[in-house]
Amino acid sequence: MSDLSVPDHDELDVELIEAPPEVESAFDRPGRWYIVHTFAGHEQKVIGALNNIVKSRDLGDRIYEVYLPEEDVTEFKGGKKVTVSRRVFPSYLLVRCEPDPEIFYVIGSTPGVTGFVGAEKTRPTALTRQEVDNIIRPHVEGVEVVPKRRGPTHEFEINDTVQIKSGPFATFSGHVAEINEDQLKVKVLVDIFGRETPVELDFTQVTKL
Repeated sequence: MSDLSVPDHDELDVELIEAPPEVESAFDRPGRWYIVHTFAGHEQKVIGALNNIVKSRDLGDRIYEVYLPEEDVTEFKGGKKVTVSRRVFPSYLLVRCEPDPEIFYVIGSTPGVTGFVGAEKTRPTALTRQEVDNIIRPHVEGVEVVPKRRGPTHEFEINDTVQIKSGPFATFSGHVAEINEDQLKVKVLVDIFGRETPVELDFTQVTKL
């Protein structure tokens, strides 16, 4: 009979593998996400009006969230660098609600709203997971993602076709409409949900195709 010995626990070379951080996607929240178009500059007014409607009609279990995509950008004012919040999609809001024709009517008839972005008026097109995650970046618990930046280089011309490398529009492509050499930025016309929308980006966020 062979003499089999079991090593002590201390002698075992155990490699602990950490589980990847859990990613929370806004797509997984209750309801579906829809794009709402507003009059120019009326985004905050529409948000206020919708919030009042939700409270007054007790619709909190059917209209869950109104989201205004914004990002922090650095601007030069009075010779100084300042960080300001800028709307990513001017005149557009994201609304998370139940896919209910009555709710679509309530939202669509809110003062300042011109309509939903979608194929049909009575049945707007809900955003896919990829579209939601492109706009509302998934939150990784305990991890702060800081985009790597490199020295800016200017290689763009008006009407150039470019692809966006980082930010809410990563993987989108469009055409250069303006070039701001002083602030090292380009304005790109991007086709978003069937509408051509100007997006301002750093030189380092886009690459020529």
